[in-house]
Amino acid sequence: MKIGKHDIDGKACIMGVLNVTPDSFSDGGAYTSVEKALAQAEKMIAEGAKIIDVGGESTRPGYTFVEVQEEINRVVPVIKALKEKFDVLVSIDTYKTETARAALEAGADILNDVWAGLYDGQMLALAAEKNVPIILMHNQEEEKYNDITKEVCDFLTERAQAALDAGVARENIWIDPGFGFAKNESQNIELLQGLDAVCQLGYPVLFGISRKRTVDYLLGGGTLATDRDMGTAALSAWAIAKGCQIVRVHNVDVNRDIVKVISQLV
Repeated sequence: MKIGKHDIDGKACIMGVLNVTPDSFSDGGAYTSVEKALAQAEKMIAEGAKIIDVGGESTRPGYTFVEVQEEINRVVPVIKALKEKFDVLVSIDTYKTETARAALEAGADILNDVWAGLYDGQMLALAAEKNVPIILMHNQEEEKYNDITKEVCDFLTERAQAALDAGVARENIWIDPGFGFAKNESQNIELLQGLDAVCQLGYPVLFGISRKRTVDYLLGGGTLATDRDMGTAALSAWAIAKGCQIVRVHNVDVNRDIVKVISQLV
């Protein structure tokens, strides 16, 4: 599998989540120092993560907006330290172009934008300028759909075309159906069931549902975020079987063998 200029063994791989935020829904405040972030990254890499996704602002429901300079102050030292210490791909989880540019200058390899370039209108141009992969995620303001799978596919097709029009190389475009973003539990499940349609759009697909409320719902409700890892792993297997190529998870170890086995069968 190829991510931009980077070759990765196998048909699917794991992206490890590294939140350097005080208010992440899953592990807020656990990795806010460079030392703690590096220790967690080292653990995820040892367990099999091929990409470390660094985020400086929580995007959970009801999150607190973080100003650009604060976000940069959170992510840039961590990215620099990661690239100095480890031979690993690093993605920057941000929808702000100024933060993304600073992250790329610090050594990040991939842009991961939950607003698919729509927030400030400059992210696609940055991806084209720097010739780096960009992950375009489905997102919108309200949980209103007539046919969620079709509408998600239409949105992602439109944003991928916008990226092409902005000069992003086709091989640098990845898509993400955006589980949990402007979607209730029944909508998330319907989209899960229609995931193969997303995977047939012609772009590599990132799957990110780790520890989210949909996992809790499928487990029967009342679980802590950290108790949802086996449920997450089950959905990782589902996603890869449907055609996804990257699974974004908090617990790499639980997902590793599942990803390795399933990716050899599809």
